[in-house]
Amino acid sequence: MFRCLATGAALAAMFALTPPAGAEEQRAEVIHWWTSGGESAAVKVFADQFQAAGGTWVDTAIAGGANARTAAINRTVGGNPPTAMQLNTGKQFDDLVENDLLANVDALAGSQNWKAILPAAFLQAVTRNGHEYAVPVNIHGQNWLFYSTAALAKAGTQPPTNWDDLFPALDKLKAAGLIPLAFSGQQNWERNLFNNVMVGRGGHDLFVAFWGKRDVAMVKGPEFRKIAETFKRLRDYVDPGSPGRNWNDATNLVIQGKAGMQFMGDWAKGEFTAAGQTPGKEYGCTVLGDHGIAYVMGGDVFVFPQLKDASQKKAQQLLARVLLEPDTQIKFAQKKGSIPVRLDVDTSTLDDCARKASGWIHDVNAQVPANEMLSPPALTGAIQDLISQYWNDTTMTTDAFINKVANTLTQPF
Repeated sequence: MFRCLATGAALAAMFALTPPAGAEEQRAEVIHWWTSGGESAAVKVFADQFQAAGGTWVDTAIAGGANARTAAINRTVGGNPPTAMQLNTGKQFDDLVENDLLANVDALAGSQNWKAILPAAFLQAVTRNGHEYAVPVNIHGQNWLFYSTAALAKAGTQPPTNWDDLFPALDKLKAAGLIPLAFSGQQNWERNLFNNVMVGRGGHDLFVAFWGKRDVAMVKGPEFRKIAETFKRLRDYVDPGSPGRNWNDATNLVIQGKAGMQFMGDWAKGEFTAAGQTPGKEYGCTVLGDHGIAYVMGGDVFVFPQLKDASQKKAQQLLARVLLEPDTQIKFAQKKGSIPVRLDVDTSTLDDCARKASGWIHDVNAQVPANEMLSPPALTGAIQDLISQYWNDTTMTTDAFINKVANTLTQPF
């Protein structure tokens, strides 16, 4: 991780909320990448809750997850760490732990009884060598299909219920002069779309065999070939403006009814909410699966660099506690589009999509860990490069793609 960090790659937009009297010692600078409309509304919940508890939130928002991670880790390695930094749930902080750059949150995990209130996969994802090193704050479903009810009505089609239904619906949207599939042509979203196809067509076991077990024999088999061909076929349904587009701009095309559908994680739901739209009315949400519901669960965590200043340590402890309080969890989920990571909170006030997801996370057969939980960042990056090449290079054959993927899975990442 440290060898690959780029310096000076990101610009930070910083603001500090006005502190309550006497709260200076609870000042916390937080680096995160939540900069879209829905994301900004959600992170404000954390800031407001922290301030209500007596803290002062200093917001360092850096657009783009990779940019934010790079800036935060560079500062931490360089001896000028923030109070807290956002990462994805998974293996992104392994090097920080190995180099003794993060404080553990064992005391909080014990006092809040994480073993009882968190899904086992998420507790495992934040634990290293018997210690907890991150506070998980949400569960994001990564494989939702969102659709505009107005666009589908204009095209005279119904929401697809499986992958075989999808392509006829896309064809009708194209015939109606609409963008069939709103797409963000950036590498991480190309990988996300590939993951959507892989878990949808292949199910839980194949997804884990790929990212977790690096099963080369499976990659060379007929099921994976079908996945690769399905992914490349989707290329015919995106518009010419998709390369380089931000994910939230793609979501906005669905919100406006200019596009019919978008495969995206449920953070996109925060954009629909910010636009005043309601699931079941202006838009809908579903998960497509040839083998039943396979719900890819990822999320976000906050980690806390080792600090020497006693007041900063107190600020870390206060922030860590506030992030997982039940009231914070619900208010954040209502804005962000995610669901609470706590299993013991009442989700009845959340929207229809969130209530579906809340049911799936209590069903072990529906749960699929996100590839960030299964794969080290170096392997994820290498596979992502190949997925992007396959998506964008019209001369690259499926055979060539499969062979390159199989070879990459054997490398010592």
